[in-house]
Parts: sequence; C-alpha cells; structure tokens
Amino acid sequence: MHKGRIEAFSDGVIAIIITIMVLEMKVPHGTDLASLQPLLPVFFSYVLSFIYVGIYWNNHHHLYQVVKHIKGGVLWANLHLLFWLSLFPFVTGWMGENHFAAVTVALYGGVLLMAAIAYTVLVRSLIVSHGRDSALARAIGPDLKGWISICLYAAGIVIAFWLPWLSVTLYACVALTWLIPDRRIERTLVE
Repeated sequence: MHKGRIEAFSDGVIAIIITIMVLEMKVPHGTDLASLQPLLPVFFSYVLSFIYVGIYWNNHHHLYQVVKHIKGGVLWANLHLLFWLSLFPFVTGWMGENHFAAVTVALYGGVLLMAAIAYTVLVRSLIVSHGRDSALARAIGPDLKGWISICLYAAGIVIAFWLPWLSVTLYACVALTWLIPDRRIERTLVE
C-alpha cells in the first residue's frame, strides 16, 4: 500500500489534537495581568504538550520520508500511536487545571509512556515491513534515545506520587532531547 493516506490522516489528527488543546485554555474574566496568573499552570502544561505533539509530528514526518510502502499491521500501529496522542488534550488540561497534582502528573506520564511505546511499535512494524537490512532499519539502529525516554517516563510516573515537579522536569528534559529532528533518518536520506 502507498503511504500517502496514512501521512495525510496522521497530519489531520495531529492538527485536531493541537486545536483541542488550545481550546481547553479558558479566557480569564479579569482585564489585568494578574488575572492571567491562575492560568500559568494550564499554560505551562499546554506548552509542554504542544512541544510533545510537535515532536511526534516532526519525527513521524521524518520517519515516513524513508518508508517506501506500508502493510495492514502498520496501519494499526499508526492508529495505536494516534490513540495515545489523542489523549494529550485530556491529560494536559487535567494536569494544568489541578496545578500539577501527583495523580494528574502520573497520568500525564502514563500517556507519554504509552505514546512512546506506541511510536516504538510503529517503528518496529515498519522495519519488519521493510526488512532488517533496509535503509529504515539502518537509520533507526538500536534506538537508545527511545528506550532511555521510555525508562525516564516510567521513573517520572513513580516519582510523581512524591515529587510531582521532579516528574514534570523529567518529562520536560525528555522533550528537550527530542526537539531536534531525528538526524539518523536525515543522514539516511542524504546517502
């Protein structure tokens, strides 16, 4: 199967996710700058989630530059990723509205963890579809950064029950490591 429809569908879903997240931010009733202060946790959680959704979109786009074709399993793996990404508006809003309470930070980390696992499943299903000797397989390699991210999300979930701000800091640090698009794929495209 051709990859065009899966890319277009994924782009559309991700655009909707971003739109829903921004619509969750409510306008304050006051007219002074002090009325914005209660919205800071909501805004911070929005910024973090926007960065994450952007990272997934960016890496998804890069990934599909190397993909030549897709199979049915890839369609389901892609939907699995989109499912977890679609939960970002909910966990983002809940965490921000509740000022980073422990349970909300843990659930946010749970969704980050599941999205990372889903992305890993998607990548692995694409590698199986293209073969272990394909340009895609060579570009991805052992994916150390992906596995470290999964471990940090899991640690953040556990830590959230004692130190929620440390968990949020871990989540932000993982995001920082992914801000630059996946150079492994860019190098493969140049070859």
